[in-house]
Amino acid sequence: MVMKSLKQLSLERDRARWKQKMELDSALLSLNQTVSGPGPFILLGVPGLEGLHAWIAVPVCLLYLASLVGNILLLGLVAVDKTLQAPMYQLLGLLAAADLILATSTVPKALAVLWGLSDEISFAGCLAQLFVAHVAFIAESSVLLAMAVDRYVAICQPLRYGALLSQRVVGMVAVAAVTRGACVMAPPVVLLQRLPYCGHRALPHTYCEHMGVARLACGDTRPNIWYGLATTLLSPALDLGLIGASYALILRAVCRLPSSGARYKTLSTCGAHAGVIVLFYTPALFSFLAHRFGHHTVPGHIHILLANLYVVVPPALNPVVYGVRTKQITQRLRHLLQRARKVGTNMPAVPHTLSV
Repeated sequence: MVMKSLKQLSLERDRARWKQKMELDSALLSLNQTVSGPGPFILLGVPGLEGLHAWIAVPVCLLYLASLVGNILLLGLVAVDKTLQAPMYQLLGLLAAADLILATSTVPKALAVLWGLSDEISFAGCLAQLFVAHVAFIAESSVLLAMAVDRYVAICQPLRYGALLSQRVVGMVAVAAVTRGACVMAPPVVLLQRLPYCGHRALPHTYCEHMGVARLACGDTRPNIWYGLATTLLSPALDLGLIGASYALILRAVCRLPSSGARYKTLSTCGAHAGVIVLFYTPALFSFLAHRFGHHTVPGHIHILLANLYVVVPPALNPVVYGVRTKQITQRLRHLLQRARKVGTNMPAVPHTLSV
């Protein structure tokens, strides 16, 4: 009896030690995930269209190359050419910089996934990617709002244009746009870091997106959902409403002009900006609404294709729209190309030598 009781006590002691060890290992694992995050995520690309990944990558790559060439050229023109130092053109430079950051933070990784070169991304890299991409998106929305205000002041209060809009004001717009984006996106990153992921690593997307990452978590994601909705209403949606209000005031002022020629000339100055607004907000807002409210009705591949469109199509087309619609930029670009052609034709020919 004594031997049996001693064996029972030993077994109970061993079980208690094993249970304590398991609890300690679980706590350490939880602490390790909290500090360093889960393992790397696997980006799946466009689910359901895996066989078409290589073909989807072709237009994405071409649009990305067009965005690089167009925006770098536009940014260089605005930075170097002294005739393009007005606030309107400096705002165009800010728009080009935001486009470059938005496209470059997402498209290279998307192309690597679509071409099967690399589908892994670390947790820290994923958070950094979604932070930079969303900050660039919010900053670009802020710049578009500033451009709408610029057009309103130029048309409705032309005598005060020089006093209200200067290079110092454009610099303040740039700082405010980046600061606003960083302040809006810092809380979601903290929320994502605190979520448990329970080993879920497969992300059905070509790049990291806030709600896409949140859906991998096995914890309560309601704060992420409500914060995402609030930030959308208080940043891009608010900007779009204010842009609409500024254009309503512009149209009211234009309708009061005496001649149809003056009305057409005034509206033509706003045409490029209006086109860029449509290109920028339409796919972005549709993608956001589909992600949050149409998750079970909109097919996943449609949502992912739209998410890729709004990070590559506006950056590729914005320089083209402004280059075609803005006379001064077209003239300066033509002048620059003519000078480059003259330099090429005036270079001395290299004499050919015959080798023995």
